[in-house]
Amino acid sequence: MKLTLCCVLGLALGVTNIRAEEKKPMNSSNEVAVIKTSEGDMVVQFWNDTAPNTIENFKKLARQGFYDGTIFHRIVKGFMIQGGDPNSKDPAKENSYGQGGPGYKIKAEFNDHPHERGVISMARGPDPDSAGSQFFICLAPVHRLDHQYTTFGKLIKGEDVLEKIGDTPVERNAQGEMSKPTKRVVIEKIEIVRADSVK
Repeated sequence: MKLTLCCVLGLALGVTNIRAEEKKPMNSSNEVAVIKTSEGDMVVQFWNDTAPNTIENFKKLARQGFYDGTIFHRIVKGFMIQGGDPNSKDPAKENSYGQGGPGYKIKAEFNDHPHERGVISMARGPDPDSAGSQFFICLAPVHRLDHQYTTFGKLIKGEDVLEKIGDTPVERNAQGEMSKPTKRVVIEKIEIVRADSVK
């Protein structure tokens, strides 16, 4: 019964989005994120069926230019690349990389989409509801994170860029983890655009 209701709601929402597309671009389900980096562009398709609030938060921050000039401050070989910390805009704040956010937290939306290569998911602290702006993109399947971190989309373009960023040389960070990139991999801008505008 629950599944049927979800499907009906999903269809109804889909129709509403198509009809109201011109009036309500914020709720458009056919948008993608173009993550423009110093190493090239990656395109993320959103999973609107599973993490709507997480997606809207990500889109809002992207549209505000919140991510512009941040870096992928944490790169763990064979695991993931992490970015979205506003502290990372300033090289002088290196000791606080990984601690920044938008000034608020969002509720977790754990779901059944697994952490596969190319999947984007929200970074968080020990509290499940502590995600804000930081996200990570998986370099390989990481199923131990399933149902513990909010997955909300997957790369549909830019696999080569993901690989290039994942291969960035790293050294030990202040905590002793081999994850600190030896060069700045900059997120120049994240654009939210119509899916059909991406070739």
